Amino acid sequence: MKVSINSLLLAWTIYESSNAFTVRTTSTTRVCRLLNAKNNEDDSSLWNDEPSIGKNGLSDMSRALPFAPRPKLLDGTLAGDVGFDPFGFAGQDKVSLLFMREAEIKHSRLAMLAVVGWPLAELFDKKIANIFDLPVALTKSGASPSLLNGGLEKIDPLYWVVVASIAGLAELSSQEAQEQKGKKYTPGDCNFDPLGFFPTDKAGQLAMQTKEIKHGRVAMLAMLGFVVQEALYGTPVIAETPMFFSPIWN
Repeated sequence: MKVSINSLLLAWTIYESSNAFTVRTTSTTRVCRLLNAKNNEDDSSLWNDEPSIGKNGLSDMSRALPFAPRPKLLDGTLAGDVGFDPFGFAGQDKVSLLFMREAEIKHSRLAMLAVVGWPLAELFDKKIANIFDLPVALTKSGASPSLLNGGLEKIDPLYWVVVASIAGLAELSSQEAQEQKGKKYTPGDCNFDPLGFFPTDKAGQLAMQTKEIKHGRVAMLAMLGFVVQEALYGTPVIAETPMFFSPIWN
C-alpha cells in the first residue's frame, strides 16, 4: 500500500506538535536531579543564575521544535517545559517568564473546570430548571451562554458576584503564598490542597505539576474548540459530537 507524501508530512506534524505537551523521562530525571542538588545550596530558588547551553544536559535546540533554537529562558526547570515558545511570549527575563507561567497555570485551571462545566450545562441545565421551575439559561439552540453564543443576559448577577469573590480569594491566597515562601514560591501555588494530593518529595511534586500543566493545556485547546465549533455551526457541542456525551447504547 502506497503512502502519500502529504500523509507522511501530516503524521510528522502531529507527532512533533504533540511533543510540545510531552515531558520525556530523561528530561524529567535531569530536572529532578537539579532540584535535589539545589536543595542543598544556600539559594533554594528554582532558577540557575545563567541557564547556559549544554548545562543540565539540555540541547541548543527545542525538543518541541527540533528545527528551532531553544529559548535561553526555557532551561527545563519549570514543569512542562520542552523549549516551546515560538512567539516569545515568555518575555526577556525570569520575572516575565514566571508571570506568564502564573497566568498559564491559572488559565489552565479555569479551562479544566470550564471544559467539564460547558457540556454538563448543555446536558442538564434544562432538566434541572424544569424540576425547580427556574428559567433555562441555555440559548435557543441549547448551547451554553457565552460571548459568541449570546445569552449572558440570562445569568443572574449574583452568579458573577460569587465568581468574582472566589477569584479574589484565590488571588489573595496566592499573594500570601508568595510573601511566605519568597524564592521557594512555585507559580500557581495558592496554599490550596485540602485532599493532600500534592506530594512531599520534589520528584513527586514535579510529576504532579507536569500532569496539571499538560492537562490544563489540553483543556484550553478543548475550550477553544467548543467555542469555535458552536459559533460556526450554531449547535451545542453535545449535539455536534454526541458520541462523547451520550450513552453508548443510544
